[in-house]
Amino acid sequence: MLRRLFFAFLLVAPWLAHPAAAEPTGPQPVLPKETLVIVTRDGVHHVFHVEMALTEAQQITGLMFRKSVPADGGMLFDWGAPIESRMWMENTLVSLDMLFIGPHGTIRAIAEHTVPESLAVIDSRVPVQATLEVAAGTAERLNILVGDKVLQRIFHNAP
Repeated sequence: MLRRLFFAFLLVAPWLAHPAAAEPTGPQPVLPKETLVIVTRDGVHHVFHVEMALTEAQQITGLMFRKSVPADGGMLFDWGAPIESRMWMENTLVSLDMLFIGPHGTIRAIAEHTVPESLAVIDSRVPVQATLEVAAGTAERLNILVGDKVLQRIFHNAP
């Protein structure tokens, strides 16, 4: 009997040390904003003022529960080092375009018109330094394509 209790404790002990993160129940406060510029292949500069999701808690909540995203706004998720970015739309009320950006600021993949509140994984499929979420339709409206350049301090190429 004592052995069973010991094994049960071993199964529960990791959870006690690292309980699951609290599920977000509402939007996070507006995060600090920075300027980001997307330069399209035709040389047009598009200026955005994006919220910076830098901590794990900020990144987990992201744009959840927001009812809109400004045309010149969005959220930049800095992963700190190149990783395969896996995003989802749980509790996200608006459709988004997701731009997956490599370590030198080159757009490596784009997911357009994501489905609100979907649990489907939206995968960069390649290692990226950051993910930029903007209002759905932005990539098409501004003719943003894979290979275009993103200028921002995290890529060490800000103007």
